[in-house]
Amino acid sequence: MSARITNNIDKKAEPSSTDEFIKGLWRENPVFVQVLGMCPVLAVSNTAQNALAMGLATAFVLLMSNILVASLRNFIPKQVRIASFILIIATFVTIVDYAIQAISVDLHKNLGAFISLIVVNCLILSRAEAFASKNTIGKSIMDALGMGVGFVLALFCLGAVRELLGNGSLFDVAIFPESFQEWIIMILPAGGFFTLALWLIVFNYFKVKKAKG
Repeated sequence: MSARITNNIDKKAEPSSTDEFIKGLWRENPVFVQVLGMCPVLAVSNTAQNALAMGLATAFVLLMSNILVASLRNFIPKQVRIASFILIIATFVTIVDYAIQAISVDLHKNLGAFISLIVVNCLILSRAEAFASKNTIGKSIMDALGMGVGFVLALFCLGAVRELLGNGSLFDVAIFPESFQEWIIMILPAGGFFTLALWLIVFNYFKVKKAKG
């Protein structure tokens, strides 16, 4: 009887697949909460298109590497797990690199070396080490989807604001009239820091408000 009660308590305490997904969107958002992957977040978010492309590329690598790490977690020796994870991640980054180049050469040039730098993105390696290597394939997929979508949304938020204020457009479509004075600083490196700071303030405001309410 006591064993049955204990099992029921464990099941209730164990987070559901939905929770694993939602945590990446809000509670543990990789950009606005964990502040991970800042290199691509600041470097390629000068336009919505570049930000969305980098976010989707990172989310794909994160999802596929989580699946493979979770599948092989019982076969990878602990002594070489980090090297194995990096090899797995690098394989999918190479696939993404060639895919983007095949789809759009201009986009590939805009993203430049930051595609290859996905290999060392601490978000992907941390999810492989902290989650996928310790959980089932199903949970690892939900974790990767949540973190990936959270990363995409964060990059898009930065890219959209910077392009709107810096170029007066969104996805190269003019939004403001010709009389609009463009904020050139927003598409420069300094604009990335300003926009990130603004979104961190907004995100934390609503997070604190939700916690109090």
